[in-house]
Amino acid sequence: MTTLSLSLAVLGMPLACFVLLALAWPLRHAGRVAGWLSAGTAVASFAASAALLARVLGGQGPLTWTVPWLVHGGRTIAELGVHVDGISASMLAVVTLVAASVQVYSLGYMASEPKPDQGRYFAWHSLFIVAMGGLVLAPDLLQLFLAWELVGLCSYLLIGFYWTKPSAGRAAVKAFWVTKFADMGLLLGLVVLYGATGAFSFEQAAPDPVTTLVPALLFVGVMGKSAQVPLHIWLPDAMEGPTPVSALLHAATMVAAGVFLVVRAYPLFEAAPALLTFMAWLGAITALVAAVTAVVQDDIKKVLAYSTCSQLGYMVAALGSGSLLGGYFHLTTHAFFKALLFLGAGAAIHAVHSNSIHDMGGLWTKTRASAVLFIAGALALAGFPLFAGFFSKDLALEELAHAGHWGPLGLLLAAAGLTAFYMTRVVAIAFFGPPSEKAAHAHEAPATMLLPMAVLGLLAVGGGLSGGTLAGLWGQPYHFALTPVGIAATLVGLGGIGLGVLRYGTRSWTGDLLPGLRAFILSGPVDRFWLGAWRQGLLPVARAVGWFDRYVIDGLINLVGVAFLDAGRRVRALQTGRAQDYVLAVLLGVVAFVAWGVVGGAG
Repeated sequence: MTTLSLSLAVLGMPLACFVLLALAWPLRHAGRVAGWLSAGTAVASFAASAALLARVLGGQGPLTWTVPWLVHGGRTIAELGVHVDGISASMLAVVTLVAASVQVYSLGYMASEPKPDQGRYFAWHSLFIVAMGGLVLAPDLLQLFLAWELVGLCSYLLIGFYWTKPSAGRAAVKAFWVTKFADMGLLLGLVVLYGATGAFSFEQAAPDPVTTLVPALLFVGVMGKSAQVPLHIWLPDAMEGPTPVSALLHAATMVAAGVFLVVRAYPLFEAAPALLTFMAWLGAITALVAAVTAVVQDDIKKVLAYSTCSQLGYMVAALGSGSLLGGYFHLTTHAFFKALLFLGAGAAIHAVHSNSIHDMGGLWTKTRASAVLFIAGALALAGFPLFAGFFSKDLALEELAHAGHWGPLGLLLAAAGLTAFYMTRVVAIAFFGPPSEKAAHAHEAPATMLLPMAVLGLLAVGGGLSGGTLAGLWGQPYHFALTPVGIAATLVGLGGIGLGVLRYGTRSWTGDLLPGLRAFILSGPVDRFWLGAWRQGLLPVARAVGWFDRYVIDGLINLVGVAFLDAGRRVRALQTGRAQDYVLAVLLGVVAFVAWGVVGGAG
């Protein structure tokens, strides 16, 4: 197969599956049949993307294939198509690998759901793969934006999958509106970019005076999708969806889209150094705030959700330092170990039917295989030496030091210690803590759930070795070296693990950890800020605008209408319907014109 046919196959197979499940009512209600069909197409899509990546690694040059979409006056305004290069091919392989793993895992996890719900779930999953694939392969920013919005729609549908639960409905709506709020910035950025350049190109930086404005507006959309403070509030609530959905959202689709946009459109961002500095600081602040919040969470999925926010902060900070490879490398390894962690959390939830880590005590003896895999993911996230996160996080921190961003670097080192601490807390309580009543009858996950976890486990352990390959795709050298910054990060991570073992492993400490801070964090200060801004700011403004529109604008329009109606009534009185009146009117008009002519001539 050619490069073009492979790229189209990656999108076409899950698209065909979605259309089939959406239109074929009996198939959609067949339950496991729909699941196997969707999982099969996801695996086939990954195989096609792997073949595509192999071609690129083998030296196949970049390919761009487009068809005109918006044509006016013989000029093509926008195109649809695919753009295949090292960036898109590698990201596509990551997306389809995680999606295929989640699909296979879902065969076991969703087996107890009603058959129609299974069909609905797998249909939306297939559409999600199409949306993210279209975003990754987009040849310009306009097609990326279309796929970007489709990704948002799929996330809304899957977060609110349990639509009979009010909390799930609220979480879906919250995710939708927070990201739509941010997307207004992205859309405005596209408008300004097109107005300045006449194109939606990734490669052409915007000219003065909008050189900084365009990437700044684009970054507003990134803040929403990739959950940067203060627009991160939707991500923890997204845990209301099924756990495999969380794995897909947090590892390779929804949140990855924002970071990928910065990577793909980096020529635009590179021309705005002040924005890059802001990104470095915001990413570091997000990493630390989310890590502190994760420390006090008892819901295992919310711990991982805030962990995702924190790791996205690392990526944004690395990109802000000018390190494309650092941000992209961590995006890749994070996809592996975060998907593994969410699937491992799903296995624990599946075993005890609870999200609380305190209901999972003693799972080490009940679910040994899934526990080992979860611990592997936790070590990778904590940056334990030789695991995947160790290499990618080290590169991101090194680049920040190289760029002289010492403030963000210090915040990220603190976040690294907290990350190791809260993951040790989860492992110690959930797997090695005192057995809980709910864990008494826990059982190991079925093979359909363990197999994809094992694949991701191997990548969580050895995925750090892909740094050289990714650097080759970028055309950059990469040689791992343990520098003082890397040593400091490793020591901080090991210190966090040691502190976690001391606190939750030996139980030598008693009482809650910083109860005042815990109470403050759990009260949701950022959520309360947005709620107050909505109630005290947006709603009063909306009421004032509504009053002005209703009584001033509408009043003026209605006044004009009334005036014309009154004038019409008065003029209508002149229409008598008698011929002699009209003759008299004509005669008077002629006399008036003659008089006007005489007076004018005399003058």
